[in-house]
Amino acid sequence: MINAPVTGVLLAGGQSRRMGGGDKGLLRLDGKSMLAHVIERLSPQVSAIVLNANGNPERFAELGLPVVADPVAGFVGPLAGVLAGMRWSFAHAPERRFIVTAAGDAPLLPRDLVARLLAAAGAGCQIALARSNGMLHPVIGLWPVALAEDLEEALGQGVRKVLNWTDRHGTVGVDFANERLGARAIDPFFNANTPQEFDDLRALLAPSRA
Repeated sequence: MINAPVTGVLLAGGQSRRMGGGDKGLLRLDGKSMLAHVIERLSPQVSAIVLNANGNPERFAELGLPVVADPVAGFVGPLAGVLAGMRWSFAHAPERRFIVTAAGDAPLLPRDLVARLLAAAGAGCQIALARSNGMLHPVIGLWPVALAEDLEEALGQGVRKVLNWTDRHGTVGVDFANERLGARAIDPFFNANTPQEFDDLRALLAPSRA
């Protein structure tokens, strides 16, 4: 499915402590930022993309995307970014029933992510979360915008862990196979949380350009 009636939300509101602080999504990888790689993968799959990040939005100007901050102060985790995306989508495109979230440091995002998550969510409008190699990825998923009020209430009650909230609702995991880069099979949701992981990612992508 190309350009599904879904709003894409890139989650870049974390503090990147293990990377040494700053915006790891702006680190350059093969001549462009990691965020630009994710946008390249996601943009053909959705109707619009918004970036969730805190602080001065001007630092993301080169990406040309709307930037929305967490609606809850204090860097409370990715659920705040999910809520920010829901609120933005409802305000700008209320006909869209879903948002899809992606990590800003996962440049190997599957090109069929949205279509497969939508198929899994089905008519019941479940939350659909990506899974690979037996591991669930709570920040990469499809979320019904109708759950915004419930999510806002949960955040107000102190809920911070994604799965503690999703377990309250109908949630389905969707399995994705590894991506082939040259002779290697790589997790499609491989992300860079540390300088070493970023170096690993650069090395993994290098053969794919040959």
